[in-house]
Amino acid sequence: MIASSLDNPNVVPLLGFCVDEEGLFLVYKYVSGGCLDHHLHNYVRGKKSCLPWNARFKIAIGVARAVEYLHHGTDKCVVHRDIKPSNILLSSNKTPKLCDFGLATWTVGPSIPFLCKTVKGTFGYLAPEYFQHGKVSDKTDVYAFGVVLLELITGRKPIESRRPQGDENLVMWARPLLQQGAIDELIDPQLRYGPVNKSEMSRMVRAASACLNSEELGRPGINQVITILLGEDIFDDWSVVTGGDCAGGYCRPPQEQPLTSEMKGHLALAMLGVSDVEEDNPFCR
Repeated sequence: MIASSLDNPNVVPLLGFCVDEEGLFLVYKYVSGGCLDHHLHNYVRGKKSCLPWNARFKIAIGVARAVEYLHHGTDKCVVHRDIKPSNILLSSNKTPKLCDFGLATWTVGPSIPFLCKTVKGTFGYLAPEYFQHGKVSDKTDVYAFGVVLLELITGRKPIESRRPQGDENLVMWARPLLQQGAIDELIDPQLRYGPVNKSEMSRMVRAASACLNSEELGRPGINQVITILLGEDIFDDWSVVTGGDCAGGYCRPPQEQPLTSEMKGHLALAMLGVSDVEEDNPFCR
């Protein structure tokens, strides 16, 4: 079991398990602060909760460290495959801890992809090459982490069907703004009433844009993402990070007619920005 082999301050530790007639139960250490999804998207008495910027940046760094540990700090590279706010628990001082390794898998090594027969995960966080072709690598997690960064920046969910047409998909809505570095338009309105470190915000926007490159080979590894977040990267040209004409390499496909089935609608939203053609990769044949 992958979870039993992990030991990192930003990963929820597995304490044990129990097997009885009702099935298998895993016992994890209690984390008192709830999940990130609750802090970002929950409403209390009709008012949306507001997570301060310093906590958001701390969470971004902590989750990145957890992913770095999975990809480079274990005997074999671990791909989580379901990184999202509901799988990020917070301690009382907002230290993030990644949990739920039910979809996690070992790989031969970072950036060495393999094919999965069944695509599992959460719509809105699936990398294009994984959703479309079942190709899994460490870059699968990097893409999902980029979506989490966008949620921290904007306060929006990855897919919201009630948004105006064309704005339902968070990545596609943010694409032109990421390309322009338009921080004021990206920032969560809730953050405008409190202090925000502009340098940290700029670095997080750049990191999100790099993570959301639709081409797997153009996506940075998590180590490079951390250097961007910490301001230790060497990129001075914004186009290097945003992928030139398309933010993070993510270009809007032609508009399609909405489907009548609700499930097909969700699939269409999840597929926005996925290219129809992908170059062959020798590791996946």
